[in-house]
Amino acid sequence: MTTFAIAGIQMDAPFGDNLGLMGREIGIAVARFPWVEMIMFGELCAFGPDLQAAQPMPGPAEEYFCSLARKHGIWLIPGSFYEVHEGQIHNTSPVINPAGEVVTRHRKIYPFQPYEQGVTGGLEHTVFDVPEVGRFGLSICYDSWFPETSRALASLGAEVILHPTLTNTIDRDFELSVSRATAGINQLYFVDINNTGRLGYGRSAIFSPEGDVLHQAGRGAEIIPVFLDFDLVRRTREEGIKGLGQPLKSFRDSKIAFPQYDPKGRSYFQTKLGPLKKLERPERVSAPPVSIKSV
Repeated sequence: MTTFAIAGIQMDAPFGDNLGLMGREIGIAVARFPWVEMIMFGELCAFGPDLQAAQPMPGPAEEYFCSLARKHGIWLIPGSFYEVHEGQIHNTSPVINPAGEVVTRHRKIYPFQPYEQGVTGGLEHTVFDVPEVGRFGLSICYDSWFPETSRALASLGAEVILHPTLTNTIDRDFELSVSRATAGINQLYFVDINNTGRLGYGRSAIFSPEGDVLHQAGRGAEIIPVFLDFDLVRRTREEGIKGLGQPLKSFRDSKIAFPQYDPKGRSYFQTKLGPLKKLERPERVSAPPVSIKSV
């Protein structure tokens, strides 16, 4: 049996420098659950959505997280923070191994436009291997709203998608539906960790390759330790979800060409959809003032 223990930390994260708080939470998680092999935080947990806090990678924040991973002997995904790279700002999540080495970095492919202004999307799908365990993929928040990103990770062999998010809006319930569906249609674990407090509404969740809810957190701070069963992923992909659907095989064997990937078939996107901009308050014609006479 191949299992791997991961703990998501749903942290009460205020705006500002949260590095010390994250270090403390890692210490608590490792002391309470010494069998955990990987720890993961929510999106932008380190500094919040502050472009002024952007820094290069490698840089001070990433080096701090490397020291924590090395100290505790864990894999660490410290959510994400803004990275300055070649004159652009990316929303980036580093992956750090137990030796304190950065294995890879994922730059969020779909910044939450038009709200995440000034952030450039990444151009690569990110997977990495944990030796003797399996392959992990990484996506950040709004990436999951585009099913192509998760299917790409599955096609690259990901058996788990790690998904730090920052959602403090009323669409969290919809996101959870997307996350659960993503796990089932790609037959993998989907680990969706949100912040709480000012930087998120919580409700982190982990879904199995058969679409089952392994755990869904509430709105408060929480440590979420679970065992991921890689044999279940492989068995589900081979035998079907609960012995039934085998969507990855059907997708592989299909001969259909999808119009959204053909420039000639993108006319609806190109001509029918309006510009990507914030929704604004409508302008209304004011009625003439009503004169109220006292009796």
